[in-house]
Amino acid sequence: MGTYRTTRHPDQPDVAVVGGGIGGLSAAFAVARKGLRVRVLERAQEFGEVGAGMQIAPNCTRILHEYGLLDEASKLGVRPENMVMKDAVDGGELTRLDLHDLEREYGFPYLVIHRSDLHGIFLRACERIGVDLVTNQKAVGFESGDRGAEVTFEDGHVETPGVVIAADGLHSVARELLVDDEPVNSAYVAYRRAMPIEQARDLDISEKDVVVYVGPRCHFVQYPLRDGQMFNQVAVFESPKALAGEEDWGTPDELDSAFEGTCEQVRQGIPLMWRDRWWRMFDRDPIMSWVHGRIALLGDAAHPPLQYMAQGAIMAIEDGWVLAKHVERQLADGADVADLDWDVALAAYNAVRPEHCRRVLITGRLWGKLWHHDGVKRLQRNAILRARDTYDYGFTEWIYGPTALTPEEEPEMYPVIPLDSVNVGQEASRTAP
Repeated sequence: MGTYRTTRHPDQPDVAVVGGGIGGLSAAFAVARKGLRVRVLERAQEFGEVGAGMQIAPNCTRILHEYGLLDEASKLGVRPENMVMKDAVDGGELTRLDLHDLEREYGFPYLVIHRSDLHGIFLRACERIGVDLVTNQKAVGFESGDRGAEVTFEDGHVETPGVVIAADGLHSVARELLVDDEPVNSAYVAYRRAMPIEQARDLDISEKDVVVYVGPRCHFVQYPLRDGQMFNQVAVFESPKALAGEEDWGTPDELDSAFEGTCEQVRQGIPLMWRDRWWRMFDRDPIMSWVHGRIALLGDAAHPPLQYMAQGAIMAIEDGWVLAKHVERQLADGADVADLDWDVALAAYNAVRPEHCRRVLITGRLWGKLWHHDGVKRLQRNAILRARDTYDYGFTEWIYGPTALTPEEEPEMYPVIPLDSVNVGQEASRTAP
């Protein structure tokens, strides 16, 4: 993505962001827009993002629009027509979202985009606005003082900004200031592949929709990327080796076994997955405080989720937007950048974001269980999903609406429909194992 300094500028910034992923760069851009001097310190030798496709819901495209970045994201991504959920065993449709109507409902589109493209959008935005971008900087220690914070790096140098935003990921060093915990192993693993669309056209695919097949202990996702020139696939399954406590788990032989009982559309796509890499799925239990003095956690450092809600990067982008809005409120009241009351801004951030992200993390875990049911529970789930009206947004209002700036603005959660409220009768008796 370009060449950046590997040594720091002698002047200290107002804000230091530790971590140059999507969350760190978007937060740096959000705060720099308010007139603050911002430095991003990335541990890798260059800025970049690994992975394949990702989904961006209206609660994020709303923010991209405010940042002036939505047009660029739309050109690099795809606006799908529908999100369709199907049963991975029989291939039957369960429910769908009309994404054009969803845009009408929420005012902003649903996009799919390559992770590296979204990362590049924020990297270029940071360059344009003058964010100081530094690579090869591994943080090893964090400390907060009365008037600022300190970050110590592996090379021995120390940054002393007014505030530190710790966007240092799932294995965050800064998180240790707030809680003694470890990542939680879900025993699920993800395989991915982003390929030229021509390599997938012989399959039974939709080139205009996001399609999610949900099945017993597995699911499979497909959608187009890069203006329809590429096609993205994600295959996720529970690893028997992980459940057995083996170290070498999530291997390609398990991938093949996990999808043996699925419908033809899914089985056709499995041989196309990358087989030289896979992503073991971890999250962490929610924590309700992200701020330690002048150090604030952000993104996966604060709330690493399982992927079922497709909100991981979105939550990180929202984090930076919310923090910047609380900085902006002080500036609007006449404060100078030098006179910002960071205690007030960080307290306001900490009052609203942990609860929202707790909801997303817990819902992600529950959603994963719902997707992966077998037997009678699978049939009950299917009946509930098929009964949903395409244009019923009662299950999305809490997540796709405007991002809350205060606890009072946080909407009510979605309605809960217990599986055992559905009687699937004789069909369950015939089909259940």
